[in-house]
Amino acid sequence: MKIAIIAHDGKKAEMVQFLLDYKSTLNQAELIATGTTGSHVEKAGLKVTKLLSGPLGGDAQIAALAAEKKVDLVIFFRDPLDKHPHEPDVQMLLRICDVHNIPLATNPATAKLILNQ
Repeated sequence: MKIAIIAHDGKKAEMVQFLLDYKSTLNQAELIATGTTGSHVEKAGLKVTKLLSGPLGGDAQIAALAAEKKVDLVIFFRDPLDKHPHEPDVQMLLRICDVHNIPLATNPATAKLILNQ
């Protein structure tokens, strides 16, 4: 399973803790992440392939993988209370996941339900 990992700045620590909580499950998956999120994930000891940072095109790279059905799940911990200059890229990623029927978890509760299947 290939899982894309993205977290807004205010959610990166929460993402890392979530991934550590599911480390045994995720060790069997291939993780890809936007650049800054990927750096945090690496520091936590998980193997991850890093793409560009979100604002520099990482969200778009993950959307392209989703459109090509090269990712099985997107876990994107969004910060709904903060402004994001690359919001159009975020909306495009969400739309592409919906168009191509790619599971998308935007918060820990949803991600837990998906990974506990």
